[in-house]
Amino acid sequence: MQTASQYCGVWPVMLTPFDEHREIDWASLEKLIEWYLRAGVSGLFANCQSSEMFFLSEAESLQLVRFVLERVDGRVPVVASGHTACALSQQIDQLGKMAETGVDSLILISNRLAAASEGDDTVLNSLQRITAALDDRVGLGIYECPHPYKRLLSDEVVRWCAESGRYTFIKDTCCQIDTIKRRLELTRGSRVHLANANGQTLLASLQAGAHGYSGVMANFHPELYVWLCKHWQDAPEKARIVSDYLATASLAESLDYPICAKDYQVSIGNFRTATSRTRDPAHYYSAHFATNTQQMVRLGETLKTLLAL
Repeated sequence: MQTASQYCGVWPVMLTPFDEHREIDWASLEKLIEWYLRAGVSGLFANCQSSEMFFLSEAESLQLVRFVLERVDGRVPVVASGHTACALSQQIDQLGKMAETGVDSLILISNRLAAASEGDDTVLNSLQRITAALDDRVGLGIYECPHPYKRLLSDEVVRWCAESGRYTFIKDTCCQIDTIKRRLELTRGSRVHLANANGQTLLASLQAGAHGYSGVMANFHPELYVWLCKHWQDAPEKARIVSDYLATASLAESLDYPICAKDYQVSIGNFRTATSRTRDPAHYYSAHFATNTQQMVRLGETLKTLLAL
Protein backbone atom coordinates (compact mmCIF):
# COMPACT_ATOMS: atom_id res chain seq x y z
CA MET A 1 0.00 0.00 0.00
CA GLN A 2 1.25 3.50 -0.84
CA THR A 3 1.88 5.97 1.97
CA ALA A 4 -0.92 8.41 2.67
CA SER A 5 1.26 11.33 1.54
CA GLN A 6 0.72 10.15 -2.02
CA TYR A 7 -3.01 10.93 -1.89
CA CYS A 8 -2.50 14.46 -3.22
CA GLY A 9 -2.81 16.07 -6.64
CA VAL A 10 -5.13 15.02 -9.47
CA TRP A 11 -7.03 11.71 -9.43
CA PRO A 12 -9.19 11.26 -12.56
CA VAL A 13 -12.41 9.32 -12.16
CA MET A 14 -11.84 6.79 -14.91
CA LEU A 15 -14.19 6.24 -17.82
CA THR A 16 -14.96 2.74 -19.10
CA PRO A 17 -14.87 2.53 -22.91
CA PHE A 18 -17.33 0.15 -24.56
CA ASP A 19 -17.52 -1.23 -28.07
CA GLU A 20 -20.60 -1.19 -30.29
CA HIS A 21 -22.03 -4.15 -28.34
CA ARG A 22 -21.55 -2.43 -24.96
CA GLU A 23 -18.70 -4.76 -24.03
CA ILE A 24 -15.58 -3.32 -22.41
CA ASP A 25 -13.10 -2.10 -25.02
CA TRP A 26 -9.78 -3.08 -23.45
CA ALA A 27 -7.58 -1.56 -26.17
CA SER A 28 -9.26 1.82 -25.72
CA LEU A 29 -8.93 1.54 -21.95
CA GLU A 30 -5.20 1.04 -22.30
CA LYS A 31 -4.95 4.21 -24.41
CA LEU A 32 -6.95 6.11 -21.79
CA ILE A 33 -4.63 5.01 -18.99
CA GLU A 34 -1.55 6.20 -20.87
CA TRP A 35 -3.27 9.51 -21.69
CA TYR A 36 -3.95 10.15 -17.99
CA LEU A 37 -0.39 9.30 -17.06
CA ARG A 38 1.13 11.54 -19.74
CA ALA A 39 -0.87 14.43 -18.23
CA GLY A 40 1.02 13.96 -14.96
CA VAL A 41 -1.81 12.79 -12.71
CA SER A 42 -0.95 11.62 -9.20
CA GLY A 43 -3.21 8.57 -9.18
CA LEU A 44 -6.27 6.94 -10.75
CA PHE A 45 -9.73 6.29 -9.33
CA ALA A 46 -10.91 3.14 -11.10
CA ASN A 47 -14.35 1.51 -11.05
CA CYS A 48 -16.24 4.57 -9.86
CA GLN A 49 -19.49 6.17 -11.05
CA SER A 50 -17.76 7.58 -14.17
CA SER A 51 -16.67 4.00 -14.87
CA GLU A 52 -20.39 3.08 -14.86
CA MET A 53 -19.76 0.70 -11.96
CA PHE A 54 -23.47 0.31 -11.19
CA PHE A 55 -23.85 -1.15 -14.69
CA LEU A 56 -20.91 -3.57 -14.52
CA SER A 57 -21.14 -7.13 -13.25
CA GLU A 58 -19.01 -8.01 -10.25
CA ALA A 59 -16.76 -10.08 -12.50
CA GLU A 60 -16.35 -7.15 -14.90
CA SER A 61 -15.56 -4.79 -12.03
CA LEU A 62 -12.78 -7.03 -10.74
CA GLN A 63 -11.41 -7.64 -14.23
CA LEU A 64 -11.47 -3.90 -14.93
CA VAL A 65 -9.48 -3.01 -11.81
CA ARG A 66 -6.97 -5.81 -12.35
CA PHE A 67 -6.43 -4.56 -15.91
CA VAL A 68 -5.81 -1.00 -14.70
CA LEU A 69 -3.38 -2.16 -12.03
CA GLU A 70 -1.51 -4.33 -14.52
CA ARG A 71 -1.18 -1.55 -17.10
CA VAL A 72 -0.26 1.13 -14.56
CA ASP A 73 2.37 -1.23 -13.12
CA GLY A 74 3.09 0.87 -10.06
CA ARG A 75 3.69 4.15 -11.89
CA VAL A 76 0.97 5.84 -9.82
CA PRO A 77 -1.27 4.53 -7.02
CA VAL A 78 -4.73 3.25 -7.95
CA VAL A 79 -7.86 3.39 -5.80
CA ALA A 80 -11.11 1.68 -6.71
CA SER A 81 -14.69 1.27 -5.54
CA GLY A 82 -17.20 -1.13 -7.05
CA HIS A 83 -19.20 -0.71 -3.84
CA THR A 84 -22.69 -1.14 -5.30
CA ALA A 85 -24.42 -3.88 -3.29
CA CYS A 86 -27.34 -3.21 -0.94
CA ALA A 87 -27.17 -5.59 2.04
CA LEU A 88 -24.24 -5.14 4.42
CA SER A 89 -23.12 -8.75 4.10
CA GLN A 90 -23.08 -8.39 0.31
CA GLN A 91 -21.09 -5.19 0.59
CA ILE A 92 -18.46 -6.73 2.84
CA ASP A 93 -18.04 -9.64 0.45
CA GLN A 94 -17.91 -7.33 -2.58
CA LEU A 95 -15.38 -4.98 -1.01
CA GLY A 96 -13.27 -7.85 0.29
CA LYS A 97 -12.89 -9.23 -3.22
CA MET A 98 -11.94 -5.79 -4.56
CA ALA A 99 -9.34 -5.38 -1.82
CA GLU A 100 -7.69 -8.60 -2.99
CA THR A 101 -6.87 -7.01 -6.36
CA GLY A 102 -4.09 -5.01 -4.71
CA VAL A 103 -5.56 -1.50 -4.97
CA ASP A 104 -3.88 1.16 -2.85
CA SER A 105 -7.14 2.16 -1.21
CA LEU A 106 -10.65 0.81 -1.36
CA ILE A 107 -13.30 3.50 -1.78
CA LEU A 108 -16.66 3.09 -0.03
CA ILE A 109 -19.78 4.78 -1.41
CA SER A 110 -21.58 6.88 1.19
CA ASN A 111 -25.10 6.15 -0.11
CA ARG A 112 -24.57 2.40 0.25
CA LEU A 113 -24.21 2.81 4.02
CA ALA A 114 -27.87 3.70 4.62
CA ALA A 115 -31.13 4.12 2.75
CA ALA A 116 -32.16 7.67 1.88
CA SER A 117 -34.78 7.57 4.65
CA GLU A 118 -32.29 6.44 7.32
CA GLY A 119 -30.26 8.71 9.56
CA ASP A 120 -26.56 9.30 10.02
CA ASP A 121 -26.49 6.89 12.97
CA THR A 122 -27.14 4.09 10.48
CA VAL A 123 -24.35 5.39 8.22
CA LEU A 124 -21.86 5.38 11.08
CA ASN A 125 -22.90 1.93 12.26
CA SER A 126 -22.57 0.48 8.76
CA LEU A 127 -19.23 2.22 8.26
CA GLN A 128 -17.84 0.83 11.50
CA ARG A 129 -18.99 -2.72 10.72
CA ILE A 130 -17.59 -2.67 7.17
CA THR A 131 -14.30 -1.16 8.32
CA ALA A 132 -13.86 -3.81 11.01
CA ALA A 133 -14.56 -6.59 8.49
CA LEU A 134 -11.99 -5.47 5.90
CA ASP A 135 -8.30 -6.35 5.85
CA ASP A 136 -6.45 -3.57 7.65
CA ARG A 137 -3.57 -3.81 5.18
CA VAL A 138 -5.57 -1.91 2.55
CA GLY A 139 -6.28 1.77 2.90
CA LEU A 140 -9.87 2.97 2.85
CA GLY A 141 -11.63 5.98 1.42
CA ILE A 142 -15.16 7.26 1.05
CA TYR A 143 -16.93 8.95 -1.87
CA GLU A 144 -20.13 11.00 -1.81
CA CYS A 145 -21.39 9.45 -5.04
CA PRO A 146 -24.57 11.14 -6.36
CA HIS A 147 -26.08 7.89 -7.73
CA PRO A 148 -28.56 6.44 -6.83
CA TYR A 149 -28.92 9.29 -4.33
CA LYS A 150 -26.47 11.74 -2.79
CA ARG A 151 -25.53 11.12 0.85
CA LEU A 152 -23.26 13.84 2.22
CA LEU A 153 -21.03 12.89 5.12
CA SER A 154 -21.90 14.23 8.55
CA ASP A 155 -19.23 15.83 10.71
CA GLU A 156 -19.45 12.82 13.01
CA VAL A 157 -18.69 10.41 10.16
CA VAL A 158 -15.79 12.53 8.89
CA ARG A 159 -14.35 12.75 12.40
CA TRP A 160 -14.68 8.99 12.91
CA CYS A 161 -12.89 8.28 9.60
CA ALA A 162 -10.03 10.54 10.65
CA GLU A 163 -9.74 9.10 14.14
CA SER A 164 -9.94 5.47 12.96
CA GLY A 165 -6.55 5.65 11.29
CA ARG A 166 -7.85 3.51 8.43
CA TYR A 167 -9.00 6.20 6.00
CA THR A 168 -6.73 7.91 3.50
CA PHE A 169 -9.08 9.49 0.96
CA ILE A 170 -12.34 11.44 0.89
CA LYS A 171 -13.78 12.33 -2.52
CA ASP A 172 -15.78 15.39 -1.53
CA THR A 173 -18.82 16.35 -3.60
CA CYS A 174 -20.49 18.78 -1.19
CA CYS A 175 -19.53 21.74 -3.47
CA GLN A 176 -19.63 24.08 -0.44
CA ILE A 177 -16.39 25.78 0.60
CA ASP A 178 -17.53 26.30 4.20
CA THR A 179 -18.23 22.57 4.55
CA ILE A 180 -14.90 21.71 2.95
CA LYS A 181 -13.07 23.99 5.40
CA ARG A 182 -14.86 22.34 8.32
CA ARG A 183 -13.95 18.87 7.04
CA LEU A 184 -10.33 19.89 6.64
CA GLU A 185 -10.29 20.99 10.27
CA LEU A 186 -11.92 17.73 11.39
CA THR A 187 -9.29 15.65 9.56
CA ARG A 188 -6.24 17.79 10.33
CA GLY A 189 -3.28 15.67 11.45
CA SER A 190 -4.87 12.41 10.28
CA ARG A 191 -4.17 10.16 7.28
CA VAL A 192 -7.25 11.51 5.50
CA HIS A 193 -6.63 13.48 2.30
CA LEU A 194 -9.54 15.44 0.87
CA ALA A 195 -9.93 15.52 -2.92
CA ASN A 196 -12.46 18.06 -4.17
CA ALA A 197 -14.66 16.94 -7.09
CA ASN A 198 -15.96 20.45 -7.77
CA GLY A 199 -14.18 22.77 -10.21
CA GLN A 200 -15.95 25.91 -8.98
CA THR A 201 -14.61 25.60 -5.42
CA LEU A 202 -11.29 23.90 -6.26
CA LEU A 203 -8.92 26.86 -5.95
CA ALA A 204 -10.54 28.07 -2.73
CA SER A 205 -10.34 24.55 -1.32
CA LEU A 206 -6.64 24.26 -2.20
CA GLN A 207 -6.04 27.58 -0.48
CA ALA A 208 -7.85 26.19 2.57
CA GLY A 209 -5.66 23.08 2.66
CA ALA A 210 -7.43 20.53 0.45
CA HIS A 211 -5.12 17.98 -1.13
CA GLY A 212 -6.26 17.88 -4.75
CA TYR A 213 -8.91 17.24 -7.35
CA SER A 214 -10.86 14.10 -8.26
CA GLY A 215 -13.65 14.95 -10.65
CA VAL A 216 -15.16 14.25 -14.03
CA MET A 217 -13.48 17.15 -15.84
CA ALA A 218 -10.11 15.42 -15.59
CA ASN A 219 -11.48 13.38 -18.48
CA PHE A 220 -11.10 16.47 -20.71
CA HIS A 221 -8.05 18.45 -19.57
CA PRO A 222 -6.26 16.70 -16.69
CA GLU A 223 -3.08 18.65 -17.42
CA LEU A 224 -4.79 21.95 -16.45
CA TYR A 225 -5.84 20.49 -13.11
CA VAL A 226 -2.33 19.13 -12.61
CA TRP A 227 -0.92 22.59 -13.31
CA LEU A 228 -3.35 24.30 -10.92
CA CYS A 229 -2.70 21.86 -8.07
CA LYS A 230 1.06 22.33 -8.48
CA HIS A 231 1.26 26.08 -9.12
CA TRP A 232 -1.63 27.81 -7.36
CA GLN A 233 0.82 29.17 -4.79
CA ASP A 234 3.80 30.19 -6.96
CA ALA A 235 1.75 31.64 -9.85
CA PRO A 236 -1.38 33.09 -8.20
CA GLU A 237 -2.44 35.38 -11.07
CA LYS A 238 -2.27 32.61 -13.66
CA ALA A 239 -3.92 30.26 -11.17
CA ARG A 240 -6.92 32.57 -10.86
CA ILE A 241 -7.36 32.68 -14.65
CA VAL A 242 -7.01 28.90 -14.95
CA SER A 243 -9.44 28.44 -12.07
CA ASP A 244 -12.00 30.74 -13.69
CA TYR A 245 -11.78 28.75 -16.92
CA LEU A 246 -12.03 25.39 -15.17
CA ALA A 247 -15.03 26.54 -13.14
CA THR A 248 -16.83 27.62 -16.31
CA ALA A 249 -15.74 24.57 -18.31
CA SER A 250 -17.15 22.35 -15.56
CA LEU A 251 -20.63 23.29 -16.72
CA ALA A 252 -20.01 20.92 -19.65
CA GLU A 253 -20.69 18.07 -17.22
CA SER A 254 -24.38 18.77 -17.83
CA LEU A 255 -24.00 17.87 -21.54
CA ASP A 256 -25.03 14.22 -21.15
CA TYR A 257 -22.00 13.08 -19.16
CA PRO A 258 -20.35 10.58 -19.60
CA ILE A 259 -21.27 10.76 -23.31
CA CYS A 260 -19.60 14.17 -23.67
CA ALA A 261 -16.36 12.85 -22.18
CA LYS A 262 -16.46 9.72 -24.30
CA ASP A 263 -17.12 11.77 -27.41
CA TYR A 264 -14.06 13.85 -26.59
CA GLN A 265 -12.00 10.69 -26.12
CA VAL A 266 -13.17 9.53 -29.55
CA SER A 267 -12.09 12.86 -31.05
CA ILE A 268 -8.52 12.47 -29.77
CA GLY A 269 -8.25 8.85 -30.85
CA ASN A 270 -8.41 7.09 -27.49
CA PHE A 271 -11.92 5.58 -27.82
CA ARG A 272 -13.54 3.92 -30.82
CA THR A 273 -17.09 4.75 -29.72
CA ALA A 274 -18.96 6.98 -27.26
CA THR A 275 -21.12 4.02 -26.24
CA SER A 276 -22.38 3.97 -22.67
CA ARG A 277 -24.45 1.60 -20.56
CA THR A 278 -26.02 4.48 -18.66
CA ARG A 279 -27.52 6.54 -21.49
CA ASP A 280 -28.11 6.62 -25.23
CA PRO A 281 -25.63 8.90 -27.09
CA ALA A 282 -28.34 9.86 -29.61
CA HIS A 283 -29.59 12.84 -27.59
CA TYR A 284 -26.08 14.22 -27.15
CA TYR A 285 -25.54 14.32 -30.90
CA SER A 286 -29.06 15.42 -31.89
CA ALA A 287 -28.84 18.34 -29.42
CA HIS A 288 -25.52 19.41 -30.98
CA PHE A 289 -23.80 19.17 -27.60
CA ALA A 290 -20.69 17.88 -29.38
CA THR A 291 -20.08 21.38 -30.75
CA ASN A 292 -20.23 22.85 -27.24
CA THR A 293 -17.77 20.26 -25.96
CA GLN A 294 -15.34 21.01 -28.78
CA GLN A 295 -15.57 24.76 -28.10
CA MET A 296 -14.89 24.22 -24.39
CA VAL A 297 -11.82 22.08 -25.09
CA ARG A 298 -10.53 24.45 -27.78
CA LEU A 299 -10.74 27.40 -25.41
CA GLY A 300 -8.71 25.45 -22.88
CA GLU A 301 -6.00 24.82 -25.47
CA THR A 302 -5.94 28.54 -26.31
CA LEU A 303 -5.61 29.36 -22.62
CA LYS A 304 -2.61 27.06 -22.26
CA THR A 305 -0.92 28.82 -25.18
CA LEU A 306 -1.68 32.35 -23.93
CA LEU A 307 -0.45 31.60 -20.42
CA ALA A 308 2.51 29.52 -21.61
CA LEU A 309 1.47 26.64 -19.36
